[in-house]
Amino acid sequence: MVAGFRIMGNKRGVALLITLSVTTLLVTMALEYNRRARYVVIAAAAARDYLTMTEMANAGVQVAMAILARDKTQNDTDTPLDDWADPEKIAEALKAFPFEAGQLSLVIEDELGKIQVNSLIEQPNGQKFNESQRTLWERFLQYYADRKELKLDLKDDSEPQAIINSLKDWMDSGDDDAITGLSGAEMSYYQDKEPPYPCRNGPLTDLNELLLVKGITPELYYGTREVPGIARYLTVHGMQPGEGTNFTFPGRINLTTAELPVLFALLPSENRDLVEAVDELRRDIASGKQTVDLNSPNWLNQLPGLGEIKLDPKLITMTSDVFRVESTAYLHDASTTITAIVQRVQASRSGKWSCRLLSWHVN
Repeated sequence: MVAGFRIMGNKRGVALLITLSVTTLLVTMALEYNRRARYVVIAAAAARDYLTMTEMANAGVQVAMAILARDKTQNDTDTPLDDWADPEKIAEALKAFPFEAGQLSLVIEDELGKIQVNSLIEQPNGQKFNESQRTLWERFLQYYADRKELKLDLKDDSEPQAIINSLKDWMDSGDDDAITGLSGAEMSYYQDKEPPYPCRNGPLTDLNELLLVKGITPELYYGTREVPGIARYLTVHGMQPGEGTNFTFPGRINLTTAELPVLFALLPSENRDLVEAVDELRRDIASGKQTVDLNSPNWLNQLPGLGEIKLDPKLITMTSDVFRVESTAYLHDASTTITAIVQRVQASRSGKWSCRLLSWHVN
């Protein structure tokens, strides 16, 4: 009888252990299923929100293009006083596109208020410097070289003239054996890098490509937390059709939208002490504190104390047709930004203005 109870007890113990094991397994499987189900739901919601924000941001780009096209029909100049540069006017335009949830912000900047990199050499198939642009670059890079507070380690390869020579060699075509000056760099220099890579030997299509050029360091390109690097004031855009199938990069900069380092490069060296005054006055004009007719080509000389400034006419303009658009959508504590470069174009038959996309990417 005792042995029988032991056998019965053992069977009950084994059954209990099996039951507990199965229960534990089922609970574990249920928890894992629940975790995966929640992950799928969260991922689906995130994907839905991302798609929604992308479409919202894309709508913002379309609004910007409409604003720019309408602006072209209203005046022939582009200044900080135009609707595309006025945050209140932009906010008013966005109200016409309400969303059930989320918000949209839009910023439009003049891309031709910047130095056009591809204008440094004569296009197309250029092998020679554009002398006006070379002078512009010398002043621009000197702006950084003179400012010790930037803490830039400008070694021999990163001195202004060395960078200019290397950049010319990077872009000039069919000239891989002719190094510019003593500091330039042609194909052989880059083939000795690890890993090796070739020269562009043509116009840049992406500004980040400058990081491949001899002498342009990440610190100079990106800048510091306090001071933006050179990338902030440069663009690869600005191409215009030339004769036949050729193209050119005129490189003229909109004086009314150029920022301080670009103004520094535009003003002759003898007027360098007036750069900050010019920048402040330009900002006052944009805010309405100073009344000056920006539609006049000599508006700068109308300002007190600036009547003697003489700018190179090959470097300046009062109009732009290339703009940078940053459209940001906000939804459920997340955001998505579309950065687009757009160009205004005119239909040959109807004369109607519209915008086309030159580049577009989502951040």
